[in-house]
Amino acid sequence: MAESSVAGAVREDRLWQRHADMAKLGGTPKGGVNRQALSAEDAAARNLLGAWAKARGFATFTDAIGNLFVRREGTDAKAAPVLSGSHMDSQPTGGRFDGMYGVLAAFEALEALEDAGMKTRRPVMAVAWTNEEGSRFQPGAMGSAVFAGHNKLDEMLQAKDWKGVVLKDALAETLKAAPAPLSDGPPGFPLDFYVEAHIEQGPRLENEKKTIGVVTAIQGSRRYIVETTGEEAHAGTTPRAARKDAFAAALRIATAMYEATNDADDTLRFTIGRVDVAPGSPNTVPGKTSFTIDMRHPANAVLEAHEKKLQEIVATKAAPCSARIERVTAVAPTIFDPRVIDLVRAKASALKLANMDMPSGAGHDAMHIARLCPTGMIFVPCERGVSHNEAENATPQDLAAGARVLAEVLADLANR
Repeated sequence: MAESSVAGAVREDRLWQRHADMAKLGGTPKGGVNRQALSAEDAAARNLLGAWAKARGFATFTDAIGNLFVRREGTDAKAAPVLSGSHMDSQPTGGRFDGMYGVLAAFEALEALEDAGMKTRRPVMAVAWTNEEGSRFQPGAMGSAVFAGHNKLDEMLQAKDWKGVVLKDALAETLKAAPAPLSDGPPGFPLDFYVEAHIEQGPRLENEKKTIGVVTAIQGSRRYIVETTGEEAHAGTTPRAARKDAFAAALRIATAMYEATNDADDTLRFTIGRVDVAPGSPNTVPGKTSFTIDMRHPANAVLEAHEKKLQEIVATKAAPCSARIERVTAVAPTIFDPRVIDLVRAKASALKLANMDMPSGAGHDAMHIARLCPTGMIFVPCERGVSHNEAENATPQDLAAGARVLAEVLADLANR
């Protein structure tokens, strides 16, 4: 594998050991992690990253929503920085690499720049965004959304977890346990570029034997609720021809929707994740049902076209019952900057790493930062595509390969 001085300075053993050290903080018996946002385990992870940064002479600071930044200075102190990172919080039964890899790959890139003795014009920074998962406090991707101005700081500080703990109080405890200089004013400052590394959380790279995913976009998502209304009746005495079975109507609608959303290249994602049937009695014909839909695709036009198909199905498949569909949320796709996409692809190819263009099926902090500056992402494989699971796994070789591409990309951007 051909390498430049920066890629060559990335140390696979060091990066792997960093993951092992972080995995002890909130580690679970099954080998995963439970490191909830603004918990004691989160504070411990922040302290550990801060200690590593101090040992390398990097500056650290936090902002008012708790985002933690590590800064390696450039020769032009006034230049807007190039930023990379992800999150350190996890799902309750999460894996060791989701989010944490992006933070540690960014930090490894800073260390590689330092070890290679490379000066950059722009500062290069690593970030650990607050509360990306949203498993303790709602909504997710909170730190990056506040940084980007999409969510209001004051409103987010009043969010409560499932036990009634206010985020403002949890943040104060975390910053007390993991102190770092607090930046003045509200979160947010000018950025030149942002690049986020992440495990794929899906099986495509592994299945196609590729090492690097060149992420072109984050899928847009839409959520719906479909309700069918029929008539409750006795299960033993009502002939089928006389029934207005709300569940049967829902089943016809759902079956038709699955067929209508089955695209040839398997890019569209369609999921019915919850079904409620009322009155919920074994010997009563259901009079009402509702089910949820989660639909995702990188192109807004495709989402729009399929929404019309869903509406047509609801209008035509419910009889003799009635039915309605309501769109609950709509998140537009995030299209990444061609300059970052091209650079990631070029650096991966120069390092002779097999790569492929692909969208992200999951949301990431990058979707908020993309509204502020040119942004892109780098994926590496994870075993069987398993994520949000204690069995989540990745190889030291793939993690290091992604970090090498990231280091090369950041070095290039910081010297433009």
